[in-house]
Amino acid sequence: MTTVESATKILDTMLGHLGMTATIEVQETHDGPCLQIHSTQSETIIGHDGDRLDDLQYLVNRILRRHFPNAERIKVDCEHFRSIQEDRMTSEIKSISERVKASGRPFQMRPLNAYYRRLVHNILAADPQILSHSPQGEERLKRITISLKPSPASNP
Repeated sequence: MTTVESATKILDTMLGHLGMTATIEVQETHDGPCLQIHSTQSETIIGHDGDRLDDLQYLVNRILRRHFPNAERIKVDCEHFRSIQEDRMTSEIKSISERVKASGRPFQMRPLNAYYRRLVHNILAADPQILSHSPQGEERLKRITISLKPSPASNP
């Protein structure tokens, strides 16, 4: 059994224990495998702002890594919720970076989980004028600061 098949079985078992019926479709994305949940109970599975979906993804990956220590990270989505959120986040980040460039003032984002922080850093990595910084610490939600990169000192 492959890691993706195992992850699908783990997720299906978890949803079953929660009393939810769903169909799980495996999709290959730019981030690796994604288990796309289709269900009439999608609002319950997603939770408030995707918090239940985050929890399901976390648990699937923790359980999977117990059996396959080197398993790649599995993304869990429901009715394309994460894809829609990622598109919105991408637009928001690009808008914020333009405001930072125009004003020169840093901007601190709302608290984000590790998945969305990674997304923000990846979006901004290609911009030579912008710097993104996450604080250190063990907190689950952290605020990224987006600022201008210091300009190199000009030689006289």
